[in-house]
Amino acid sequence: MHNVPCPGCGAQIAFRSAASVMAVCAYCQSTVLKDADSVRQYGRMSEVLADYSPIQIGTAGSFGGQGFAVIGRIQLRYDAGIWNEWYVLFDDGHGSWLSDASGLYTMTTQRAVDGVVPTFESLVPGHAYPINGNRYVAADIRTADCIGGQGELPFQVGQGWQARVADFHAGDLFLTLDYSDAGKTCLYTGQSLSLDALKCQMLREDDAIEAGSGKFTGKVSRLGCPACGSNVAYVPGMTTHLACPNCSASIGTTAEVAEVLAVGQRMEKVATSLALGAEATIAGVPYTLIGLLQRRDDDGDSWTEYLLFAPRAGFLWLVETSAGWERARMLDQWPTWDLGASALLGSQPFTRTARYRARVSFAAGAFNWRVTVGDAVQISEFENGRARLSAEVTAQELTWSLSNPVPTDQINAWFNTTILPVSKASTARLTTIAHWFAAAILLFNAVPLLLSFRNTWFLPALAIACVYLPALYLDRFGERP
Repeated sequence: MHNVPCPGCGAQIAFRSAASVMAVCAYCQSTVLKDADSVRQYGRMSEVLADYSPIQIGTAGSFGGQGFAVIGRIQLRYDAGIWNEWYVLFDDGHGSWLSDASGLYTMTTQRAVDGVVPTFESLVPGHAYPINGNRYVAADIRTADCIGGQGELPFQVGQGWQARVADFHAGDLFLTLDYSDAGKTCLYTGQSLSLDALKCQMLREDDAIEAGSGKFTGKVSRLGCPACGSNVAYVPGMTTHLACPNCSASIGTTAEVAEVLAVGQRMEKVATSLALGAEATIAGVPYTLIGLLQRRDDDGDSWTEYLLFAPRAGFLWLVETSAGWERARMLDQWPTWDLGASALLGSQPFTRTARYRARVSFAAGAFNWRVTVGDAVQISEFENGRARLSAEVTAQELTWSLSNPVPTDQINAWFNTTILPVSKASTARLTTIAHWFAAAILLFNAVPLLLSFRNTWFLPALAIACVYLPALYLDRFGERP
């Protein structure tokens, strides 16, 4: 360990890793650069945003049979959210990176590049690439800005530093290509895992989270929308983007400061079975419903997705469709998929049952990424019995989730209430029925139309319009109160 005085305030800064070339003073946020025989100040680093991550500088754990300690952190922002990269030092002296993004964790270590790697510009989410002797699927392709840092780091970063990175999956294997340095691509390999698998100690306690954010852990607070003044419920520190239920404003949050990023058109409130702020106890864990959104596909079918949060357990999704309820979780261990009609999760085969495009038609509450009405995603669904796999693809990202049906009685028990679901069954896909009626009308009027089209065409056209237009209206707006 090498102790040096901070050039900014004089406090002692400890370099625990010989590979560290930079440290951020915990007292004055000065960035300190270390070379062979001296240290010097290099500006100041912005403080990281409070985000309720359970990890902190000093957290210790075990991975691959070795102990490690967290000694540094970079916080990165991209167009739809933020994530943390924690720099960890293992007992044998080598450093690795623990990525923490919305409750999903990966541990990676830098490796030598073996052969040719794809260029950043050529990458497409969902496509497979041969890299270092394995076949990896591109998951996330981002350009992000460094917005804060703590502790020791193995390279120099500061205000204006930008990262160009791409993440790949192969089952539970994980790979990152870092294109940040011009002319040089760095490669990191490791695996996706749960926080429990790291056997972490010295995680942040609830009172430390409370002190850091000024709020009680898990408490739903209210923020005045700068666009319309309405109260927006959210969990302070945990979420970085809100959607106002009244005016559809997309609001970015930094601690308790709100900045309107975009204001959409005013839209009607949408009736939902569960309300923002609703509390549930699931498997003994208390959750709070912090965000909800509705999506609609190109055929007019719609459904509601509810985002629940617990400070220790993280995020959980409940999905309400016309067919019932599902509980969904994001996958850190990915299925094998060649963009075809089947996928393999472990040893379980799944068959594709649907492929469609969906858009966000309504959003309200708090989310761990930016949600905007109109956001589109390509969805492929696969089934094995009652289990459902969903692959969601955008221009920058591919994510996988696994869902299973949940009886309405179970939802009622979790929320200790009686849910009155919004019925969509009577209005769903009426246009499909209308198509058949239109075909039947044309069939029964085929002879008159052929013999005297000029005098008879308006009669079947009027009949078709009387059937089809109400069906189209109900399919699009029938679920609204």
